[in-house]
Amino acid sequence: MRRIAVLDAPSNLGLRPPTPTSVPGCAKAPGALRDHNLVARLSARDAGCLTPPRFDPGDWMPGDGVSQAREIARYTIRLADRIGTILDGGEFPLVLGGDCSVTLGSALALNRLGDEIGQRMGLVYIDAHSDFRHPGNASVVGAAAGEALALATGRGQVELAGIEQRRPYLRDTDVVLVGLRNTDEYRMDLQAGGFAVRPVPELRTEGAARTAQWVRKQLHECAGFWVHLDVDVLDPSVMPAVDAPDPGGIAYPELELLLRGLIGSPECLGMELTVFDPDFDPDGVYARDLTGVLVAGLAPLVNAGPPPAFEPVVVAPPPPPDPEPVIPAPRSRRTRTPRATS
Repeated sequence: MRRIAVLDAPSNLGLRPPTPTSVPGCAKAPGALRDHNLVARLSARDAGCLTPPRFDPGDWMPGDGVSQAREIARYTIRLADRIGTILDGGEFPLVLGGDCSVTLGSALALNRLGDEIGQRMGLVYIDAHSDFRHPGNASVVGAAAGEALALATGRGQVELAGIEQRRPYLRDTDVVLVGLRNTDEYRMDLQAGGFAVRPVPELRTEGAARTAQWVRKQLHECAGFWVHLDVDVLDPSVMPAVDAPDPGGIAYPELELLLRGLIGSPECLGMELTVFDPDFDPDGVYARDLTGVLVAGLAPLVNAGPPPAFEPVVVAPPPPPDPEPVIPAPRSRRTRTPRATS
């Protein structure tokens, strides 16, 4: 059984400033999750923290390309190095971001590994948004978090999309998107590129466990795959502590089933978590709930065996186990005005 190695990657370089005098709070996410004993509860090895450059967009203006691109590129190489070392040691990297630009580090690490073994690698992109903005479909780019998947698949600024002359890091057909909202403006671009996509309504219809099976089937030609989890895939009624909450998301039990179905595969190489912002969680409630679902979802890798199924503070009564539960939309506990900063 592979041991989990928890690596902090608290980069917020891929987001715009929330206000002219503040910085994105997602850099605090690893600490908030560790405060709820995430590492110990996963029986994991503490792989430390990869400290990012200072957040400083300077005098960036629209038309200047991706903000802080040089800093993100340098951080991407260092992060790929650290992930590669963990993989070489036979461990399962759990990367605690940070914003979605940390995807570039994992994608670069996968590309290196694929070259080394002569095999294709896949990516499961669990996210409310496609992060597929690039110069071919948008007049202005700037925040790498909103462009992460486009860059990882070779679209956009070569400084980020072609590090080490590797472009693309991942093929379009080796990427599966799960949890996308039907309103995503780049859905037609994804379809044209050959990406496999399962938006929230279809996920609900098919069920989370069967969706995990479907994802694995889509990636059957890949030697391994990585899981990207942006917590804004959850509905804002249960997870408002993100930079751009988007209604119509999934519930905690659905996320747990989805993670279990993916993490339980021997082909799953590692996982990253992004965009949780403790600045919008002053009481630590959402950090506690998120830690709980991570422990439950990663149970297939925990030496001590599966913990009890995670139950957030406010949930509907559990549905019958057979057939697979159809989990209702989360009940509203707290709402927040969207903060579109990525």
